[in-house]
Amino acid sequence: MTSQGQTAPADDGSVLDNVGPALSRLRRRVGGGRGDLTRNIVLNVIGDAAGKITVGGVAEEMGVAQPVASRAIAACIAEGLLRRAASQQDGRSSLLELTGAGESARKGYAAEQRRAFEEITAHWDGADRLQFARFLTRYGQDARAWTARGGSNDSGSEG
Repeated sequence: MTSQGQTAPADDGSVLDNVGPALSRLRRRVGGGRGDLTRNIVLNVIGDAAGKITVGGVAEEMGVAQPVASRAIAACIAEGLLRRAASQQDGRSSLLELTGAGESARKGYAAEQRRAFEEITAHWDGADRLQFARFLTRYGQDARAWTARGGSNDSGSEG
């Protein structure tokens, strides 16, 4: 039994079967409430795009329907975290940018997540902690590239 009262996986296949549920638990447990999680995702997507993303692009990156992304973006704009800017290539579309407050909030969330990571892994060997951080970062980068190649066409789930 693990410390969470769950049976430890017996083989490599079982370990791999538990990746999805583990990632889902990470997403739910690290950070503030649901609004904070959504806000953090929106700010990171827009920050990573460096002022070159629309509402539709945010929806695609988040894997949600456009109205869901639009509501989250509207809330961030109302809080002063984002602004719309006219696209130089297409006058009909608006690009989204972080404001100074948005960049500060993004950095604040990152600091909270680092603190949570350090507390959760405090009992780990230092080399294991750093290796996991490297693998987690690499996984995120590779997941983004995989999605860009069309590896995921499920635009309605929010895992």
